Amino acid sequence: MRTRLRKINTALPGLLFGIILFGILCQVLVFFVVEDKTGYSIGLWVGVLTAIFMAFHMAVTLNAAVERDVKGAQAAATRQNIIRYLIVVVILGILMVTRVGNPLAAFAGVMGLKVSAYLQPLFARLFHHGA
Repeated sequence: MRTRLRKINTALPGLLFGIILFGILCQVLVFFVVEDKTGYSIGLWVGVLTAIFMAFHMAVTLNAAVERDVKGAQAAATRQNIIRYLIVVVILGILMVTRVGNPLAAFAGVMGLKVSAYLQPLFARLFHHGA
Protein backbone atom coordinates (compact mmCIF):
# COMPACT_ATOMS: atom_id res chain seq x y z
CA MET A 1 0.00 0.00 0.00
CA ARG A 2 2.77 2.44 0.94
CA THR A 3 4.52 1.64 -2.33
CA ARG A 4 1.38 2.49 -4.30
CA LEU A 5 1.01 5.75 -2.42
CA ARG A 6 4.66 6.63 -3.03
CA LYS A 7 4.12 6.12 -6.77
CA ILE A 8 1.55 8.91 -6.63
CA ASN A 9 3.81 11.15 -4.52
CA THR A 10 6.71 10.28 -2.24
CA ALA A 11 5.39 12.49 0.57
CA LEU A 12 1.86 11.07 0.46
CA PRO A 13 2.25 8.16 2.94
CA GLY A 14 3.66 10.43 5.65
CA LEU A 15 1.08 13.10 4.94
CA LEU A 16 -1.80 10.63 5.25
CA PHE A 17 -0.28 9.16 8.41
CA GLY A 18 -0.10 12.63 9.95
CA ILE A 19 -3.69 13.48 9.02
CA ILE A 20 -5.01 10.28 10.57
CA LEU A 21 -2.80 10.62 13.67
CA PHE A 22 -4.02 14.21 14.13
CA GLY A 23 -7.63 12.98 13.83
CA ILE A 24 -7.05 10.31 16.46
CA LEU A 25 -5.41 12.83 18.81
CA CYS A 26 -8.30 15.29 18.35
CA GLN A 27 -10.77 12.51 18.96
CA VAL A 28 -9.12 11.35 22.17
CA LEU A 29 -8.11 14.71 23.64
CA VAL A 30 -11.33 16.65 23.04
CA PHE A 31 -13.94 13.88 23.08
CA PHE A 32 -14.42 13.96 26.85
CA VAL A 33 -14.76 17.75 26.94
CA VAL A 34 -17.54 18.29 24.37
CA GLU A 35 -21.22 17.80 25.14
CA ASP A 36 -22.35 16.62 21.69
CA LYS A 37 -19.96 13.69 21.32
CA THR A 38 -21.71 12.26 18.25
CA GLY A 39 -21.79 15.58 16.39
CA TYR A 40 -18.17 16.26 17.30
CA SER A 41 -17.00 12.83 16.16
CA ILE A 42 -18.94 12.94 12.89
CA GLY A 43 -17.69 16.45 12.14
CA LEU A 44 -14.10 15.58 12.99
CA TRP A 45 -13.98 12.48 10.81
CA VAL A 46 -15.75 14.22 7.93
CA GLY A 47 -12.95 16.80 8.19
CA VAL A 48 -10.27 14.12 8.33
CA LEU A 49 -11.72 12.40 5.25
CA THR A 50 -11.84 15.77 3.51
CA ALA A 51 -8.17 16.36 4.38
CA ILE A 52 -7.29 12.92 2.99
CA PHE A 53 -9.16 13.77 -0.23
CA MET A 54 -7.30 17.09 -0.41
CA ALA A 55 -3.93 15.36 0.03
CA PHE A 56 -4.67 12.92 -2.81
CA HIS A 57 -6.02 15.71 -5.00
CA MET A 58 -2.92 17.86 -4.40
CA ALA A 59 -0.61 14.95 -5.22
CA VAL A 60 -2.41 14.22 -8.48
CA THR A 61 -2.54 17.93 -9.34
CA LEU A 62 1.20 18.29 -8.75
CA ASN A 63 1.92 15.29 -10.97
CA ALA A 64 -0.22 16.76 -13.75
CA ALA A 65 1.34 20.21 -13.35
CA VAL A 66 4.86 18.85 -13.78
CA GLU A 67 3.95 17.68 -17.26
CA ARG A 68 2.90 21.18 -18.41
CA ASP A 69 4.74 24.34 -19.30
CA VAL A 70 5.07 26.99 -16.58
CA LYS A 71 2.03 29.04 -17.59
CA GLY A 72 -0.17 25.98 -18.04
CA ALA A 73 1.02 24.49 -14.75
CA GLN A 74 0.24 27.68 -12.84
CA ALA A 75 -3.23 27.96 -14.37
CA ALA A 76 -4.06 24.30 -13.75
CA ALA A 77 -2.73 24.39 -10.17
CA THR A 78 -4.72 27.54 -9.39
CA ARG A 79 -7.89 26.06 -10.88
CA GLN A 80 -7.48 22.82 -8.89
CA ASN A 81 -6.74 24.80 -5.73
CA ILE A 82 -9.99 26.72 -6.11
CA ILE A 83 -11.90 23.47 -6.70
CA ARG A 84 -10.36 21.95 -3.57
CA TYR A 85 -11.32 24.87 -1.36
CA LEU A 86 -14.82 25.10 -2.84
CA ILE A 87 -15.33 21.46 -1.90
CA VAL A 88 -14.27 22.25 1.67
CA VAL A 89 -16.71 25.18 1.79
CA VAL A 90 -19.53 23.00 0.43
CA ILE A 91 -18.82 20.23 2.96
CA LEU A 92 -18.72 22.69 5.86
CA GLY A 93 -21.90 24.32 4.54
CA ILE A 94 -23.67 20.97 4.39
CA LEU A 95 -22.66 20.27 7.99
CA MET A 96 -23.93 23.70 9.08
CA VAL A 97 -27.28 23.33 7.32
CA THR A 98 -27.98 19.69 8.19
CA ARG A 99 -26.42 19.79 11.67
CA VAL A 100 -25.33 16.19 11.10
CA GLY A 101 -21.86 16.94 12.42
CA ASN A 102 -20.04 19.83 14.06
CA PRO A 103 -18.57 22.13 11.36
CA LEU A 104 -15.86 23.41 13.73
CA ALA A 105 -14.75 19.86 14.42
CA ALA A 106 -14.75 19.26 10.66
CA PHE A 107 -12.58 22.34 10.20
CA ALA A 108 -10.20 20.97 12.82
CA GLY A 109 -10.06 17.69 10.87
CA VAL A 110 -9.26 19.58 7.66
CA MET A 111 -6.49 21.44 9.51
CA GLY A 112 -4.90 18.05 10.09
CA LEU A 113 -3.58 18.45 6.54
CA LYS A 114 -1.70 21.60 7.58
CA VAL A 115 -0.39 20.08 10.79
CA SER A 116 0.74 17.00 8.90
CA ALA A 117 2.44 19.11 6.23
CA TYR A 118 4.44 20.95 8.91
CA LEU A 119 5.43 17.64 10.50
CA GLN A 120 6.24 16.10 7.11
CA PRO A 121 10.05 16.15 7.60
CA LEU A 122 9.63 14.09 10.79
CA PHE A 123 7.24 11.63 9.10
CA ALA A 124 9.55 11.38 6.08
CA ARG A 125 12.39 10.26 8.34
CA LEU A 126 10.12 7.77 10.13
CA PHE A 127 8.81 6.28 6.90
CA HIS A 128 12.24 6.25 5.26
CA HIS A 129 13.68 4.20 8.09
CA GLY A 130 10.61 1.97 8.21
CA ALA A 131 10.79 1.09 4.49
